[in-house]
Amino acid sequence: MPDVTLLDDPDSLWLDPSRRERVNIPPVPPPEQSPEESVKNFRPVFLGYSEEQAIIEATRCIHCPKPEPCIVACPLHNDIPTALLAIEERRYEDAANIFRATSNLPEICGRLCPQEILCEGSCTVGGYDRPVNIGKLEAFCSDWQRERQSFPRPQLAPPSGRRVAIVGSGPAGLAVAEELTKLGHAVVVYEDWPLPGGLLRYGIPSFKLDKHIVNEKIAYLESLGIRFVCHTRVGQDIPFDDLYRQYDAVFLGIGAPMSRHIQLPGEDLQGVYQAKEFLARGNVPLDELPAWMRKPLQVGERVVVIGGGDTAVDCVRTARRLQVQQGITNGSVVNYYRGTLFEMRAREEEYAHARAEGVHYEFLATPVRFIGDEQGRVRQIEMQRMRSKPSDQPQRKPSRLRIPIPGSNFIVPADTVVLAIGYEGDPLIPNQVPVLKTTAPGIFKVESEETGRTTLEGIFAAGDDVHGADLIVTAVAAGRFVARAIDEYLRTKNG
Repeated sequence: MPDVTLLDDPDSLWLDPSRRERVNIPPVPPPEQSPEESVKNFRPVFLGYSEEQAIIEATRCIHCPKPEPCIVACPLHNDIPTALLAIEERRYEDAANIFRATSNLPEICGRLCPQEILCEGSCTVGGYDRPVNIGKLEAFCSDWQRERQSFPRPQLAPPSGRRVAIVGSGPAGLAVAEELTKLGHAVVVYEDWPLPGGLLRYGIPSFKLDKHIVNEKIAYLESLGIRFVCHTRVGQDIPFDDLYRQYDAVFLGIGAPMSRHIQLPGEDLQGVYQAKEFLARGNVPLDELPAWMRKPLQVGERVVVIGGGDTAVDCVRTARRLQVQQGITNGSVVNYYRGTLFEMRAREEEYAHARAEGVHYEFLATPVRFIGDEQGRVRQIEMQRMRSKPSDQPQRKPSRLRIPIPGSNFIVPADTVVLAIGYEGDPLIPNQVPVLKTTAPGIFKVESEETGRTTLEGIFAAGDDVHGADLIVTAVAAGRFVARAIDEYLRTKNG
C-alpha cells in the first residue's frame, strides 16, 4: 500500500505522489443484499466489509493536511484519518478504540449517520471520486472488536457517592449514563418502553440496525453497573418530584418522541397510523412492545406514506417487507411528499434502496382529507398538487414554501396510511414542573448546549429535547458534553 507523507501546506497536497496514487484507488462498493432478496426479510441490507475490502477502502484516505475536513465535519470530531490508517495496517482493534475515544456508539453511528452531509460530505477524495466510505469502515472495525472481544471495559473511577437519574434510554441518555458511570457516579435509567434503547430499538428498522447490537450495548452498560427501569414513564408512572428528591442530579434525555399530527379530516380512521407506532409494530417482536401494540399489522395491497424524511423512507421500506411477508404479490407502496426530490431530507442511500425495493414516489402532492368506508376504515385519500412559491434561486428549504394548485385535487386508493411528518417534544414533565422553562412544547431551555443546565438546579437536558428532532450523532455529542457538566456539578455540590 502507498505510504503517505503528511504535509503542512494544503497547497502542496498533490505534490505528494502517494496521495495521487491513493486517490486513484477505485472505491469498494459496500456489500449488500440484492433488492430482490432484501425486500423478503428484515435483516440488515448492509452485509459488512470483509477485512480485505476494508483495507482497500481505508487506503483511499489521502490523509489531508491538518485540519482534516472529515474530523471538523463530524459532530463528535472522531479522529477518522488515524482510525482509517489503523484499518489499513490491519490494526482493527486500535481503529475501533480510536472511534470509541470520542463516540459511545460507533457501531450504530457508522450505520445510521448521514455521512454524505457530514464526514464523507467533506472528504477531499469526493472531489475526484466517491468519498471514502467512512461510515461503513467505522461499522467494520467496531463490529470486528465487539464480535471478537465484546466492548472494551474502561477503568472506572472510584465511587463518588453521587446518584444520577437518566430519563430516557435513547442515544443521549445512553451516552450520559456511560460517561457518568465511568466517572464513578451511580446511574439509574428510566425508560417508558418495555425494553431499553428508545429510538434505537423502537424507531430504527431492523434492516438498518440489527437489534442484537442494541441488546449487546445495553448488556455492556448493565455490566458497568447501570440499572435500567423500564415500563416507567416519568411524570405519569412515577412523579418527577420523586426523582428530584432521591437523586443528586437528573438528566432529561426524552428526545422528541411525539408524532406530529397532520390535522386533516379522517386522520382518526382505522388504518391511518403515526410513523412511531407503525415502525415499532412493524420491526419489533410483539412481546417487546407495550400491550396495546401487540396486534400484528395488516397493511393491505395499497400503502401510502406521507412525508419526506428518513422516517418516511423507513416506513415505506417496512411496508414493502410486510406486504411480502403477508403474501401480497401485487401490492403498491407510494410515498407522497409536498416538496421536490431536491428538498427531501432523507438519506440518498436509503432513498435509493427504497426505489430499488419497489417503492414509488410522488412529489409536489399533499393530502387534503382521508376518506373511509362505512366501517370507519380508510379507503382513499384526496390529494392536491403543489407548486413552488416564486424565488430568485433554487434553495433547499422546507416544503412549507410550496403552495397548492387550485383545481388540482385527485383521489388515490389506500388500505393503510402512514403519517411520517415529524416529531415533537413531550410536554408532560414541563407541564407538571413549570419552573422547567421550555422554548417549545417539550423542548427544554438550557443555559447552553455544552452545559445542558436547565432552569431548575440539578436538572440537565441534551439532545432532541433541547434542539428538536435531529441526528443520533448530535444527540451523542451533546450527551458527552453535558455528562462533563453534570460531573462538575456533582463534585462541587454541597451535601
